[in-house]
Amino acid sequence: MNEVEVIEICREAIVVLLKIVGPILLAGLLTGIIVSLFQTVTQIQEATLTFIPKLLVIFGLTLWLLPFMMATLGGFTQALTDRIIKIGTSNL
Repeated sequence: MNEVEVIEICREAIVVLLKIVGPILLAGLLTGIIVSLFQTVTQIQEATLTFIPKLLVIFGLTLWLLPFMMATLGGFTQALTDRIIKIGTSNL
């Protein structure tokens, strides 16, 4: 295994990380912006009003996207173990 292969594995890991976490972080960001706009317009400054909607949206989206997240992570893990096997058999 050389430096190019290590960099390629790290690049693939970052792409998988962004695929898994990106939609959840984006949903949390959009929920926070919407709640902040609502608080600004109505002048309601309640701490739980910012926390509870984000918590519910992130939890619901995580449950909904769980099959996609597991498939993506499983595919990356399978590709990584295939590379490990290929490295092990090429040294024989």
